[in-house]
Amino acid sequence: MKAIVVSEFGEPDVMKIADIPIPEPGADQICLKVDSAGVNPVECYVRSGIYPVLPKLPYTPGIDAAGTIAAVGSGVKGWAVGDRVYVTRSISGTYAEYTICHQSMVYTLPENITFCQGAAIGVPGSAAWRSLFYRGQAQPGERLLVHGASGSVGLFAIQLARLAGMEVFGTAGSPAGISLISKNGATRVFNHREEGYQKALMAATDGKGFNLILENLANVNLEKDLEMLSPCGRVIIVGNRGRIEIDPRLTMGKETDIRGMSLFNTTPEEFVRMHAALKGAFEFGGVTPVVSRVLPLEEAVDAHQMVLKDGNLGKIVLKP
Repeated sequence: MKAIVVSEFGEPDVMKIADIPIPEPGADQICLKVDSAGVNPVECYVRSGIYPVLPKLPYTPGIDAAGTIAAVGSGVKGWAVGDRVYVTRSISGTYAEYTICHQSMVYTLPENITFCQGAAIGVPGSAAWRSLFYRGQAQPGERLLVHGASGSVGLFAIQLARLAGMEVFGTAGSPAGISLISKNGATRVFNHREEGYQKALMAATDGKGFNLILENLANVNLEKDLEMLSPCGRVIIVGNRGRIEIDPRLTMGKETDIRGMSLFNTTPEEFVRMHAALKGAFEFGGVTPVVSRVLPLEEAVDAHQMVLKDGNLGKIVLKP
């Protein structure tokens, strides 16, 4: 089979196309014939060698994928060859024609969701759900700001929050991003590249601020977020690309919280609950994963360069 193989950590061009054997599933594993594989920023950090936990070289990148089950291990229950599924973690990597996953990380792909969209569920859908409802403790009627909402996690969060009965505000840095956020359910949208947008956001809340902020670029926006929180508000750090200096006093007067979120802390039981909820949202609630670009597997280098840039407007997907 064709797969992307990384033999040394470094820049995107360390990813090479190779012909390797199709992996065989273990007793509690499934082998997925990959139709589409999602590309996530964390895969770039791992490939570059800067992530805290690194795989043994050589390895194949990739966490998210969707396709059909090609083989099942002897201990697998509830799955059969030909089942249409998406996966949220992979043992052998998803930038390949086939991948191996533990059966607990496999979920039925609803008929109204395409394989490309299925590859956009795992990390973005899980991260949005965990940020909103586990770390953020979001409640119906609360006011939410998704700061930098035009990426795949932000778009998921907007749709899920509207479904949960929240008042949803979002920001983006381009007219296309603003339009996409609006189409996906944000009630008010602002351009975070415009001077004074914070004042406009606060004015739109009648000066009350936000109960919950999901922050996708904390190294730029965290202090701004603290200024815009309402009393006892929470800011959830979903994404960060550097250091920032803040005044801790901003948390004191209103007794606000700064909370981190890491998807890798999610337990298997939490994954089951999250994806049961997501399945219902896909089937009945009008939540749809957003795909921005579909590239052939051979263009994985380009995909890694694109995914860390602003303005992706959804998920980048590779086609083996």
